[in-house]
Amino acid sequence: MSAPTPEPAEAVATAGAPTAPMITDSSRASLEALRSEIAKAVVGQDPAVTGLVVALLCRGHVLLEGVPGVAKTLLVRALAASLELDTKRVQFTPDLMPSDVTGSLVYDARTAEFSFQPGPVFTNLLIADEINRTPPKTQSSLLEAMEERQVTVDGIPRVLPDPFLVAATQNPIEYEGTYPLPEAQLDRFLLKLTVPLPTREDEINVLTRHADGFNPRDLNAAGIRPVAGPADLEAARAAVAKTAVSPEITAYVVDICRATRDSPSLTLGASPRGATALLSTARAWAWLTGRDYVTPDDVKALALPTLRHRLQLRPEAEMDGVTADAVITAVLAHVPVPR
Repeated sequence: MSAPTPEPAEAVATAGAPTAPMITDSSRASLEALRSEIAKAVVGQDPAVTGLVVALLCRGHVLLEGVPGVAKTLLVRALAASLELDTKRVQFTPDLMPSDVTGSLVYDARTAEFSFQPGPVFTNLLIADEINRTPPKTQSSLLEAMEERQVTVDGIPRVLPDPFLVAATQNPIEYEGTYPLPEAQLDRFLLKLTVPLPTREDEINVLTRHADGFNPRDLNAAGIRPVAGPADLEAARAAVAKTAVSPEITAYVVDICRATRDSPSLTLGASPRGATALLSTARAWAWLTGRDYVTPDDVKALALPTLRHRLQLRPEAEMDGVTADAVITAVLAHVPVPR
């Protein structure tokens, strides 16, 4: 199957991330097998699956946003089951403490000494379920882990495993009893992927699977098996790092991010970290589509999921119904595209 061109930004606006084409060489093939395994459990969310693969390639973290019941947690669990990686899940609640995530010192009566007991963050893939239901104090316990890949307890930095990815979920419509993520933490997520309601055909497929005995709590019974591991990811990341980026593409990324800072609808535009993230995700997408160089279409395809959570709307713009996606789409339409 030949590789199609990346989807336009308008398609990404509704899906959250582009859909990857079929891929052929060995490192790409392992990731294609990963996507096929996830499809055994999750129907109709291929763009979000592709976004998770891009995050793995870029060593980034993902925020999944969608209404309840669209398989956000199942999607991440299926990803974990398809990888030969350690995974842990934390259900974020208002009474969760930072030490419940990072770990703490525990007194051992036998040795009369304190020893460190690692928390669930010491894993390869951390599922942070409903992250916006825990107070900022506990949310901030992930900041060092996400940025520095380490946790400091009692003044001692403790390195996290590699690879390490946080896949967090949140509900966009229920705000009672939630704590919106601060801008500093949002900026540390590489991608924000929207998980939409399935189409009618996909929803029929979901119900048919359940009628045939599919149990989302038993992924082994669904036939999901590990098809990729750390070695595959390392080889793929090395290949992505060799993807060529011309000076014109670099300038294009910078111009897009600077244009968001000048938007009258925003109080906060994309930061330099956002520009770096956009360049990284565009390189990963270019490699997934079978090329060793980045094009403007690659940048456009990943602009929405990479930048949407880094922008802050003015209150009056929100009241007028303006969205971050609409601002990014307008910016993409006006920033000159390099030829």
